[in-house]
Amino acid sequence: MPEQSSPLDLAEGDPFGPHNLPYGVFSTPDRAGEQRVGVRIGNHVLDAGAAALALGSPYAQLLAQPDLTALLAAGRNAWRDVRRALTAWVTVPAHRADIVPLLHPLDTVTLHLPYQVADYVDFYASEHHATNVGQIFRPDGDALTPNWKHLPIGYHGRAGTVVVSGTDVVRPAGQRKAPADPAPVFGPSVKLDIEAEVGFVVGTGSEHGRPVPLADFREHVFGLSLLNDWSARDIQAWEYVPLGPFLGKSFATSVSAWVTPLEALDAARTAPPARDFPLLPYLDDAEEDEPGGYDLRLSVAINGQVVAEPPFSTMYWTAAQQLAQMTVNGASLRTGDLYGSGTVSGAEPAQRGSLLELTWNGRDPLELPEGERTFLEDGDTVTITAWAPGPDGTRVGLGEVTGRIVASA
Repeated sequence: MPEQSSPLDLAEGDPFGPHNLPYGVFSTPDRAGEQRVGVRIGNHVLDAGAAALALGSPYAQLLAQPDLTALLAAGRNAWRDVRRALTAWVTVPAHRADIVPLLHPLDTVTLHLPYQVADYVDFYASEHHATNVGQIFRPDGDALTPNWKHLPIGYHGRAGTVVVSGTDVVRPAGQRKAPADPAPVFGPSVKLDIEAEVGFVVGTGSEHGRPVPLADFREHVFGLSLLNDWSARDIQAWEYVPLGPFLGKSFATSVSAWVTPLEALDAARTAPPARDFPLLPYLDDAEEDEPGGYDLRLSVAINGQVVAEPPFSTMYWTAAQQLAQMTVNGASLRTGDLYGSGTVSGAEPAQRGSLLELTWNGRDPLELPEGERTFLEDGDTVTITAWAPGPDGTRVGLGEVTGRIVASA
């Protein structure tokens, strides 16, 4: 009989090969109440803690945990060393006898929120998105606000409503008032939207009162995930003046079950768009050692139909600049802090990362197989996927973030 192939024998070009190795948290049906740190390899999940114990690794204590918190807090040297060890475990033939029994088919496990979210901040970093929104709501004025090219604009969200991919999203209810309405009404949102984003996960914290400079980005940020910042546009429009997003955003934010370490994305580093405004020194990245942008290719689908393919490389503000802005007033970082890039949109209509832009606030409905859409309807499923260029012509898969809309309770 021919020798059966191993789960470690991946097809050439598999986006979840040893060059990637994203982290997550999983459980299995036989141990449903026990969450474990896992690493994705192909279409399997490696029980990282069990592998570390089996191989007598000094990193067993970091990996034999119910989530990624201990690993995140361990710092950059540990992140690097653990990644090197994992790469060896899944590539060196001598380890196969120990590793293969600890691999679980991806379709047999349950994936969980991979870390405890400490704080959540969301930014507004795409010039194309900000310009589109400005043109929609201020057609006779300047599309960008006066501060937009001077600092990364953001808002502080609700960490407790960050949920893992696959979690249903209940349509939020709240006050809303259309411009022609005489008074506000209360009820379910009728303009429920998506925001295709990338979230950055903080590993090591910082001291209160000490800003984090651009050069220290890699010392604090562990990796990134896909993120969908669900938005109730009608609730948001009525409440956000003068203090910004609140209930129109805080009902749910979905993140991918996988956190891709920054080291897996070195080949995807790219220069951000040219800046046409001088930046204050704490945001000026012209002399940094490496380019601050990432070449990530997103795809947004509604009920399986691709409706947009936003390019992250067009983002005006980088993740390092956002981190610097978050802390320049002395605010401290904590392990598990999450910050979103803001909606990713490109220059072309098919590259817009929200329905607000894709339908121009409902003026131009999308044609889907099940009918027109201006905003999301109950039962709709939104899936955001992405990949990035990897070493030697490979692709780095970033997984997916998905959520289905269910009716208000």
